[in-house]
Amino acid sequence: MAQGMSSSLVLDRPAAEPSKAAALRVSRERIADDKAMLRAAADLTRDLNVARPAIFWTDLLATVVVGYAALAAAILLGSPWAFLGAAVAVLALYRAVSFIHEISHIKHSALPGFRWVWNALVGIPMMVPSFMYEGVHNLHHARTRYGTAEDPEYLPLALMKPWSVPLFVIMAVVTPIALFLRFALLTPLSMLIPPLRKIVVERYSGLVINPAFRRRHPEGTSRTQWHVLEAATCLWTLGLLAAVVTGVFPLRALAIFLGVVSAVTVINQVRTLVAHLWENEGEALSVTAQYLDSVNVPPPALLPVLWAPVGLRYHALHHLLPGLPYHALAEAHRRISAALDEGSPYHKASYQGLPGLVDRLVRSTMTVRR
Repeated sequence: MAQGMSSSLVLDRPAAEPSKAAALRVSRERIADDKAMLRAAADLTRDLNVARPAIFWTDLLATVVVGYAALAAAILLGSPWAFLGAAVAVLALYRAVSFIHEISHIKHSALPGFRWVWNALVGIPMMVPSFMYEGVHNLHHARTRYGTAEDPEYLPLALMKPWSVPLFVIMAVVTPIALFLRFALLTPLSMLIPPLRKIVVERYSGLVINPAFRRRHPEGTSRTQWHVLEAATCLWTLGLLAAVVTGVFPLRALAIFLGVVSAVTVINQVRTLVAHLWENEGEALSVTAQYLDSVNVPPPALLPVLWAPVGLRYHALHHLLPGLPYHALAEAHRRISAALDEGSPYHKASYQGLPGLVDRLVRSTMTVRR
C-alpha cells in the first residue's frame, strides 16, 4: 500500500546541500542492474507466484472478525477493556486494510470475488475503497516512473527539510475526516458540478503522497467499478452521519470509530516513512537501484508483523518481484538470501527495525539547507 493509505499532502522540496544531493544522485544513477541477483530472484521463486485462496480468505475473514469485535468492545465496554479493545481493533483493522495492496497486484481470476468482499467488509466501511489504490499503485512500480515526478507514491523525504517528517505523520491524523468529507460531501456535489468532478477525480481519488500527481479519469470496466464503489462509500458515510444526527448511533461511538481509523492511518504513515530510503531526486533508476532504495525488515525482528503486515515487511523484495503474493515473500526471501553470497546487493536492503530507519531518515533531513 502509498505506500498504502497516505493522503496527498504538500511538502516543500528544498535544495539539498550540493555534496549530499549530488553524491546520492550520482550513486543511484550509476547502479546498474545486478543480473545475477535478478536472475536468481526470478528462478528461485517461479513456484511461489500463485496466490493461495485458502490463505487469503482465512486471513482476511479472521482478521475482520477480530477487528470489528474489538471495535464493538471499544464502543460498548468501559475502561480498561475499552482501551484494550481499541488497541486490538487498530492492529486488526490495519492488517485488514493492508489487503488493498494485494488487491492492486493479484490476478482477480485467481481469487474470484475477493475484491468485492474486501470492499464490502473493509474498503467501504473504512472509507478506502479499492479504486483509491488500483490504477495508482501500479504506476509506482513502473520501471521509468519510480522515484520521479510521475510517481504518485514517492517524495525525496531524505532530501527535504527536517519538519517534513513530523508533518508527514501529523497529516495522517486528520485523514479520516478528509475521507469522510470526500465521500459524504464531495462525491454528491461533484456529480452536480462537472468542474468539481474533474478536481475530485484527479486530486482526491488516490492514496498518494506526491502532491503533483494528477490521476487520469477511469475508462471501461474500471470506470463502472469505480462508480459502484464510490456510490456505496458515499451512501455509507451519509448513512453514518444520518444515524448520528438521529441518535441511532451515538456521537461517542462515531468518535471512537474515527479515532481507530486515525490510528490505523498514522501507523501506516509511519510504515510508509521506512518503506523506502527516499534518496532519489527524480532520476529514473535501474531495478537494482530501486531495490536498494527500498527496505526489507526480515526476521528475527518481531514487531514488523504488527506495523508492516501482509508482506509489507518485505517491501524491497516486493519491488524486485511485485507479482509474488504476500504469503510467499518470507519463503522467497529465505531462498534468495541463502543462494546469493554476502557481496550481493540483495543483502544490502535488509534492516533491523523501525527505530533505526526513522533515525536514518531524520538524520538525513538534518543535512538539508534550511
